[in-house]
Amino acid sequence: MLCKWLSTVAGGIVVLCISLKIFLPYFWEDLIYFLRWKRSKATVKKWTKNGILSLIDLFMQKVEKNPHKPFLNYEGTVYTYQDVDRRSNRVAQVFLRYGNLKKGDTVALLMGNQPDFIHIWFGLAKLGFIVAFLNINIHSRSLLHCINTCAAKALVIGEDCLGTIEKEFILNLLEKNVAVWLMSTSSPCQHVHTLPDKLDKVSDNPVPSHLRAVTDTRNTALYIFTSGSTGFPKAAIITHLRTLVASLVFTQCGAVSQDIMYVTLPLYHISASLLGIGGCIQLGATCVLKKKFSARQFWNDCRKYNVTMFLYIGELCRYLCNQACKEEDRVHEVRIALGNGIRPSVWKEFLMRFGPIKIFEFYGSTEGNLSFRNYTNKIGAVGRVGIFSKVRFLHSFELLKYDVWKQEIIKDENGRCNKAPIGKPGLLVFQVTEDAPFSGYVGNKEASEKKLLRNVFVEGDVYLDTGDLLVMDEDGFLYFSDRVGDTFRWKGENVATLEVAEIIGMMDFVQEVNIYGVSVKNYEGRTGMAAIVLKRYHAFNGERLYKHVEDFLPSYAQPRFVRIMDVMQITATFKHQKMHLANEGFNPEIISEPLYFKYEPAHSYIPLTREIYQKVVSGEIHL
Repeated sequence: MLCKWLSTVAGGIVVLCISLKIFLPYFWEDLIYFLRWKRSKATVKKWTKNGILSLIDLFMQKVEKNPHKPFLNYEGTVYTYQDVDRRSNRVAQVFLRYGNLKKGDTVALLMGNQPDFIHIWFGLAKLGFIVAFLNINIHSRSLLHCINTCAAKALVIGEDCLGTIEKEFILNLLEKNVAVWLMSTSSPCQHVHTLPDKLDKVSDNPVPSHLRAVTDTRNTALYIFTSGSTGFPKAAIITHLRTLVASLVFTQCGAVSQDIMYVTLPLYHISASLLGIGGCIQLGATCVLKKKFSARQFWNDCRKYNVTMFLYIGELCRYLCNQACKEEDRVHEVRIALGNGIRPSVWKEFLMRFGPIKIFEFYGSTEGNLSFRNYTNKIGAVGRVGIFSKVRFLHSFELLKYDVWKQEIIKDENGRCNKAPIGKPGLLVFQVTEDAPFSGYVGNKEASEKKLLRNVFVEGDVYLDTGDLLVMDEDGFLYFSDRVGDTFRWKGENVATLEVAEIIGMMDFVQEVNIYGVSVKNYEGRTGMAAIVLKRYHAFNGERLYKHVEDFLPSYAQPRFVRIMDVMQITATFKHQKMHLANEGFNPEIISEPLYFKYEPAHSYIPLTREIYQKVVSGEIHL
């Protein structure tokens, strides 16, 4: 009887598993991710109940629990949790004694990747200051704009950035009563503070804990600046709650305290600082910190330091794939990669070459109030709304019908928005609620309000406009289509730059490609242009490229112009710069690099001469 009962149960389980595999193929992955998400939510509640209201509170807990655990490994030098705590205490003591600042003031930090970035960040946070991370690649007017925007009372400049700072810039800050601190023992002018010499004069005892005390997790912890691709950078307000939630992302990916994380991204970027450093703190793990990303040294470092997970962004993984193949490519311990911006073709190549690494591609933004994560390893997807996630995402986001040509949302006769159909690109918007607030940008109410859409579906609702076009398929997977403004229109059709780049990237002589639209006199819209970096020892082949685009792309999406570049212009976060290239256009008198034109009679891309250029702009050659 018992055997019969057991066989019936076993048969039922088998049938259930087969049914799930057929009808709900991602059931178990959906369930595991949902349970991890629920546990993370409960963890944040538990933290707040126990008085852990900030990342610094969490860090102090880890210091107390594992003081001698390695926290940072920088160029072979190891800093334990206790070492970082004591060094940051010294920073706090210096600013408490010499800073003339009060709790709630903003201090800007201009520094590249190094342990002192974290020491200063934590030291300032221990005094209750808001820390503004500045992009070390911006200068003069943009830098001054950032400091003014966040109303910084002081600026700390790293030794690695001193060479790019002009004396006039410092004098300008001093005139505005902004204190300037240098990570140098000598000062270029009067009234500028030096930090290293003072660190040796103070104790490493903790400053009074009430200074760092947070009364509300919705209070501001950091200002992190957007890239500024559409103007001056904007300072996104990052709350203490946001830092705590971000610290749990790696845990949701299955990371544990024994993992070793490799951070090569700039610390002023939200991925490196909150997902990376914050993630290590939450796990109690070790971070191998790199001053700057190096494709040549990447895997050697992973092997040397037994790295098990890393962060990526933009074209970083492409640069790794572009390196010469080696026998030891799969000899490493890396099991998790978290990031955003990896293209499907690179994703496939990366896995084939470097082994079965679990890639967690996600969608998010510095100022956003919600994010997606692809936890299934489905190549190309940036996220998934699974059967359990629907509880979480119910009414919290939508993909809206969008007119790319007019660059506006399509509305009905009542002025309400329409949802994009399954399989079609739509503008991603997140609902703004008490549980998912939009904190906005500091010092820029106009830009904050511009990001909000009101009365989208019903009177009074509010949504955050991400400015991104996404597609959802029938299985609930989300795919990034394009950035609003990057997609261009030609011959009455929308051209998605990423799709065209994927096709051209298939050519064996193409190392890197950037697609953008250029204006042509007397034509509506913009026609396609491809900036290409050739592989080493490879030459451009116009005939083969012509045949390739004819075979794989519709006529309106085929780039009419090609620009050969030695190095692709990218942002500090490894994203392609398009605006500058688009503004330069295709004029051979302005551009010194080789230019090519897709010429039908020759069935090839031919050199774009001044004569051909004149015939194109005059209309003699019809596009």
